[in-house]
Amino acid sequence: MKTLGLVLLGIVAGLAFVLNVGPIIALAITGAIALVSYHYWRKSQSMFAKVFWMAILIVSVIGSISNIGAFIGIIALIGVYYVYRKWKERKANPNVLSNDPFTNFERQWNELTK
Repeated sequence: MKTLGLVLLGIVAGLAFVLNVGPIIALAITGAIALVSYHYWRKSQSMFAKVFWMAILIVSVIGSISNIGAFIGIIALIGVYYVYRKWKERKANPNVLSNDPFTNFERQWNELTK
């Protein structure tokens, strides 16, 4: 992938992630509430407690599902990681990515003369 493409993808993915930090935090909070309510629903003995924790569980799951922006932000974070990994790979192996025949010739010539 060309450098310009990596830079543009990194900028777009970074902006998408930054703009969706709020929904990601809301998703984490509602997900944690859902896990806690599920735990207490399984541990409760009385019918009133089971209905109470199930109601909280349903509300928190609906709140989690409604955070579509958070899923877009998570995908953008994966994109930022992909760009970072490719950028580091480009910096580590500059000769491998070169299609210049003179550079390849020089490298092969140096290998033969050793």
